[in-house]
Amino acid sequence: MLVLVAALLLLGVVLGAVAHLPLPAALAAAAVIGLWLAVFGVRERLARRTR
Repeated sequence: MLVLVAALLLLGVVLGAVAHLPLPAALAAAAVIGLWLAVFGVRERLARRTR
């Protein structure tokens, strides 16, 4: 339960920080994070197939 509270607190801090960024900067950061997550997911899937 404590982990959930900490995660929600961190989410609130991050969303608060993003609210003060200009929209193009926030969208660029979101695109970079999304690309990073997609690459990570593909690498994990390929690693599981080779085992």
